[in-house]
Amino acid sequence: MELTTATPIAAGTVPWPEELVREYTARGWWRGRPLGADLYEVADTRPDEVALVDGSTDGDGVRLTSAGLMARADALASRLVDDLGLRREDRVVVQLPNCWEFVVLTLACLRAGVVPVMALPAHREAELAYLAAHSEAVAIAVPGELRGFDHQEMAAGLVAGSDTLRHVLVVGDDVRHRSTGLTALCAPPADQAAERARWDADPPDSRSVAVFLLSGGTTGLPKLIARTHDDYSYNARRSAEVCGFGPDTVYLVSLPASHNFPLACPGILGALLAGGRVVTLASPEPERAFATIAAEGVTDTAAVPAVAQRWLAHAAEVGAEQVASLRVLQVGGARLADEVARRVRPVLGATLQQVFGMAEGLLNYTRLDDPEDVVCTTQGRPMSEGDEVRIVDEDDRDLPDDVPGALLTRGPYTPRGYYRAAEQNARAFTPDGWYRSGDVVRRRADGNLVVEGRDKDMINRGGEKISAEAVENVVYTLPQVAQVAAVAMPDPELGERVCVYVVPEPGAALTLDEVRAAFAAAGVARFTWPDRLELVGELATTKVGKIDKKALRADLVVRLAADRPEEDT
Repeated sequence: MELTTATPIAAGTVPWPEELVREYTARGWWRGRPLGADLYEVADTRPDEVALVDGSTDGDGVRLTSAGLMARADALASRLVDDLGLRREDRVVVQLPNCWEFVVLTLACLRAGVVPVMALPAHREAELAYLAAHSEAVAIAVPGELRGFDHQEMAAGLVAGSDTLRHVLVVGDDVRHRSTGLTALCAPPADQAAERARWDADPPDSRSVAVFLLSGGTTGLPKLIARTHDDYSYNARRSAEVCGFGPDTVYLVSLPASHNFPLACPGILGALLAGGRVVTLASPEPERAFATIAAEGVTDTAAVPAVAQRWLAHAAEVGAEQVASLRVLQVGGARLADEVARRVRPVLGATLQQVFGMAEGLLNYTRLDDPEDVVCTTQGRPMSEGDEVRIVDEDDRDLPDDVPGALLTRGPYTPRGYYRAAEQNARAFTPDGWYRSGDVVRRRADGNLVVEGRDKDMINRGGEKISAEAVENVVYTLPQVAQVAAVAMPDPELGERVCVYVVPEPGAALTLDEVRAAFAAAGVARFTWPDRLELVGELATTKVGKIDKKALRADLVVRLAADRPEEDT
């Protein structure tokens, strides 16, 4: 298959207005430096300190010093260019679990000006084929096998069907299908000084795109968020300041590292920019996470509410001695229930920091010295004085404090549009640059925000945003289905799960197993698969004939209560 030439990234991005660029630079928010230079500046002050630990390996796990990490990143940058032929602004879909190679690859891309597209290990053919096509990626990085699934086989199939993909980079010992072993490419350089000099002399422009993050969306497949070196460096650096990161920070990343939250809020990049240490772990499963926290002296980590609840339950069962070093537990991705929030400090002994933000930019944090009432009942306030926030009604009229409304925002790390998405940008951004987040919030008099829900047709399953429309599109492929509506189902662990209401064709039968088999056949991420099926004679509708999902959600609450009558007696 003849490979096509990729579109220049600048042709698909929406730039900040020049007057704002000047302001952000004058105020020191934007440094005019690539992220790789910022990372090196810090690494030079502590070259022999351990900067990265792969906690997923037992015994003699990989431990890299600051100098060693940056040296491997530069060596990999050179090999990507010299051995594989990648060029500046080429895109690489990154679908790796939490491992040391993920960090080295990310830093190598930042040094060389190659742009990683941050996919998730849970993604499958449908999502990855779209991401590769939309970004016009030339390479994809995958684990060989993960949790019984052959990612290398899948990646080979994606290359065969792509107009742009030509390289599969594999983490693992079994490198097949004309793939290239990424672990070997991450080996230390023969001449560290020469590799550094090469990339110091030819850095990417600070206003160029450093990384593509993924956004959830009401229409299904994720949109690409172009984060520049200037804005993403500020995102990580300012987050690290607000969160108290420093050289004594040991940050555990157990959520998927390609998410914005564990990557740069402050996450991996914030910890490294503060001179701290990063520990990677493949899963936040409590037993292994607690053991790793104890072994590495972890001080800070991030969790979604479902993970926080599992950790609280585990600590209540076995004690919290293993997490004695933990100073701060960040919780975000979904609304944390107030009653769960109040248990964090008494049970785990750590300070809770609530985080409410989006890969599109705006980040809100409760502060480490906030009173318990603020920490346990709000989702924080904007981290930067450059953040602008409006709470508006359905006609975009500003609302007073304590009245819920739609959140609009703009600022020095909130991009002005999605990549190559003119139609979505017209809906999601105002002409003067305000981003419509889709969140319904209310602002207290003290400036802290309380998340009330979403104004879009989205389901938030443990921090993963799922499009109801995308779920419905898969269900409609079943011949037994006449009508379907996907709605959020309340869940004490994940916040929400996926429920589908189906009106079957006359005389047809349908089971949840059959519905889930359709999702497996469609090759979509498992977290989008429905958890519950309700067969009904008709779907509730509004006065104008639209499916009334508010009524369906209310009906579901009644059905769930009927399923557990013993709890109501």
